[in-house]
Amino acid sequence: MVKEVAFYFLLFIFYAFLGWCVETVYCFYKTKKLVNRGFLIGPICPIYGFGCLGMIVLLRKYNEDPLALFVMSILICSILEYFTSYLMEKLFKARWWDYSDKKFNINGRICLENMCLFGLLGLLVIYGINPLISNFLGIFNYFWLYMLALIVLVLFIIDNIISFKVISGFKNVAKSIKKDSTEEITKKVKELLIRRGGLYKRLVTAFNFETSENLLANIKTKIKTTADKAKVKIAEEHEKNLLKREEVIAQYNEKIKEFREKIKEEKAKKKKLLKKIK
Repeated sequence: MVKEVAFYFLLFIFYAFLGWCVETVYCFYKTKKLVNRGFLIGPICPIYGFGCLGMIVLLRKYNEDPLALFVMSILICSILEYFTSYLMEKLFKARWWDYSDKKFNINGRICLENMCLFGLLGLLVIYGINPLISNFLGIFNYFWLYMLALIVLVLFIIDNIISFKVISGFKNVAKSIKKDSTEEITKKVKELLIRRGGLYKRLVTAFNFETSENLLANIKTKIKTTADKAKVKIAEEHEKNLLKREEVIAQYNEKIKEFREKIKEEKAKKKKLLKKIK
């Protein structure tokens, strides 16, 4: 049991590291700069580890059916990516990725392009990478596999502690800035963290301020749009009320006019009646 846990933990770390490599290469291709990607300080992206491990453990029965494996890989990774984005946004009030500019996206958290890549990743992991890394880990006996997993686990825990300490520092910096504009706070925090250097500068490279600013701009746009719609609706309701008021007044005047006409008729009848009596 312990050997199996150690084996799967090392698989998780391997795929998390492989994901970090993919992210780093992709960012270098886009920015022509080496950026230490990932939420943690160390060279790992846990979401890749969880995604690949989920496919390995949950999709064993689909190994003989590439099409089913492709579809189920999309399902598992898309759900994982969506809820990871949602939870991180709720915890830190920011997004580490945003696909709002891509076609067929869901709330900017996942998109069709990445979903197809998830399917291909599932095929690559199950049929190509995992057999090789599993055979490699199979070389180690129980003792060395356990020791390797223990050492990596200690480093992983230390990384998590340091990373959350840095994030706490980031939150304290944000709170210390007295501004009314959240957008200005975001820019100021970024400048302060870069000046601090070290792990704080590392946080800036991992934390996607640009997507946070885009998210803020989208929120402001939605608020403005909602406010404009509310103003138009209030104006329409006001106009309707004025029209109803004028209509009620017109009906009231018409009733008064009819009532006066009836009074005149009654007076005329009374006069005729008095003449006849005389």
